[in-house]
Amino acid sequence: MKNELITSLTVTFEGHAQRTESGVEYWLARDLQHLLGYGKWDNFQSVISKARTACEVSGHLIGDHFADVGKMVDLGSGSRREIDDVMLTRYACYLIAQNGDPRKQEVAFAQTYFAMQTRKAELIEQRLLEAERVQARRKLSGTEKELSQVIYEQAGGNQSFALIRSKGDHALFGKSTQAMKAQWQVPDGRPLADFAPTIVLKAKDFAAEITIHNARTHQMGTESAISHEHVVNNEAVRQTLLLRGIRPESLPPAEDVKKVERRLALAEKKTREKPDKLPGDE
Repeated sequence: MKNELITSLTVTFEGHAQRTESGVEYWLARDLQHLLGYGKWDNFQSVISKARTACEVSGHLIGDHFADVGKMVDLGSGSRREIDDVMLTRYACYLIAQNGDPRKQEVAFAQTYFAMQTRKAELIEQRLLEAERVQARRKLSGTEKELSQVIYEQAGGNQSFALIRSKGDHALFGKSTQAMKAQWQVPDGRPLADFAPTIVLKAKDFAAEITIHNARTHQMGTESAISHEHVVNNEAVRQTLLLRGIRPESLPPAEDVKKVERRLALAEKKTREKPDKLPGDE
């Protein structure tokens, strides 16, 4: 397919995209019908039907991606009448293209085009989740540094901070830090938190924040008092997780956060160098 035709079809597809008042992007099936080279609505409806089934099988709610609507059209006599139409999300357009006739040049193009757009969305979502985890790890580091400072200021020292943190881990996981390191195969010398999933990082951070707050509010003057407070808070966070069906000690380890940070930094660099190309889509 020539580059000129690819550019033309891309502009045509994006040019037919519309948005609801709340900003949700959509296409109308009657427009997509012609964009995909279907002359008869009845024939195109069978493709839409297959796409609806594919949507349901994939675990998505059909109503979230296919919305039946009516559209007013002008007749040759000068009058108007309402015809059936369907509002489609980008994902619905992708499913329709996948269930279309690949012998049609327009369908062949759309299959690749929408698949690429869906892949880009998946990459963006993955990148956002990775950035969230890196941010959660940095936040935990800052909170633990603050907790160490509180112990120093109020208890006259923070030599036992590592022990206090370890006791907190035992209260949160129901097993020791070393046991979790062995389970997650954490390399020697690396913190357990560098391999913890985001939910665990945020759980540890929340417990530490409560400890800081209560240690200051109640003017706890000994390391033992702050240590006890930290254990109680981690036990409370653990119970909350268990009530929601989450056992922190049963979660699989996450990728080394240092590797994730390097990947994000490289992606940001590539974005600056090639702003029109999504990193990871080479």
